[in-house]
Amino acid sequence: MTTPTPHPTGLRRILRTPHVAPLLAGTLTGRLPTAMAPVALLLAVRAEHGPLSLGAALAALYALAGAIGQPLLGRVVDRTRLASVVVGAAVVSTTAFALLAALGCTPRPFTACLLTVLAGAATPPLEAGLRAMWPRLVAPADLHAAFTLDSTTQAGVFVAGPLAATALGQLASPATALAACAVVGAAGSLTVAIRPPARRRTPARRGGHWSGPLRSPGLRLLLTALFAFGAALGTFNVLALALGEAHRSGWLAGLLPAALSTGSMIGGLLAARSPQQIPVTRRLLHAAACFAACLVPLAFTAAPPNALAAGFFAGLYLTPLITSSFVVTDRLAPPGTATEAAAWLIAVIGVGQAAGSAAAGHLAVLGTTALAALPPLAAAFTAALLAARRDLLTPNPPTEKPA
Repeated sequence: MTTPTPHPTGLRRILRTPHVAPLLAGTLTGRLPTAMAPVALLLAVRAEHGPLSLGAALAALYALAGAIGQPLLGRVVDRTRLASVVVGAAVVSTTAFALLAALGCTPRPFTACLLTVLAGAATPPLEAGLRAMWPRLVAPADLHAAFTLDSTTQAGVFVAGPLAATALGQLASPATALAACAVVGAAGSLTVAIRPPARRRTPARRGGHWSGPLRSPGLRLLLTALFAFGAALGTFNVLALALGEAHRSGWLAGLLPAALSTGSMIGGLLAARSPQQIPVTRRLLHAAACFAACLVPLAFTAAPPNALAAGFFAGLYLTPLITSSFVVTDRLAPPGTATEAAAWLIAVIGVGQAAGSAAAGHLAVLGTTALAALPPLAAAFTAALLAARRDLLTPNPPTEKPA
């Protein structure tokens, strides 16, 4: 009788797999601009004595352009190869960031908006590309651990990115932070592009439907549910800011998201360590239900200690939910559409966050009690939608075995 391989050994085995460590490191480095740019743009506008509304508009344009561009670039990857798409996108994105740093944001607002849209839309599809490659990089038994490692480490991008942008903006200048977006984005993209798996041509997709992976009913259901999941995350961030202002404690605005992130990293490590003996669809439903249940106390009291506890315990199920979603996405996606499907998943969560933040911002005038009800409502909708049509989420066994 064999015993399950302990988690550290499993992670070491994955990281020792050929090409995995450089691809993961390059992806993390190349994705730093996605977390640095919104902060750098806000700092640049304020340093140039521009209105805060312009900085917020640029940050929103960058996020929206990225959400639109990722599925389109993912489709091109599925028809060609990752390396060529990443290099081409990196050239455009790097040039746009460099011009923003040189020209400034406030003196030429229209030019700044155009360059911001180019930088966001041309964000290299590194995250989607890596997640589409995992089934070809690791053995089937290691696939769940690989997705968990991916999701857990990618969360670090949104911790390190804003800190790096703020530090560069304070120690040097906001223009330096924008220039750094160009440098690290190019460096990470090049690291990925030179690896053999990224240069391997994707098998030609013949007779593909114009809707790509969206023709899968199960995938459309999953994307709708994850839009609501993203909205829950977006409303939680606004709640953190509102609680900080209501209690005259600015630290709450950063501490509440940090509690969620801390729980997410711990939950990811625990999930990778646990043997995965139940179907991935059930793991997804369980994670979505528990994530929503942990946020329910917010509907009854929005006191800071309660919000901190709710954020931490909900975070324990955040990485398992995202990890299971990517595994299900990979299995639901029609053949030849894996990269685009992963890009759609990333995009809908991001758009959901933006929509949740916007809705919560408009409802903030009603007070923190009403605002605190939004995260559990959005999360509960996610779980209910998945549970109601769980038959659509039953993935077929993968037809392509990892190498």
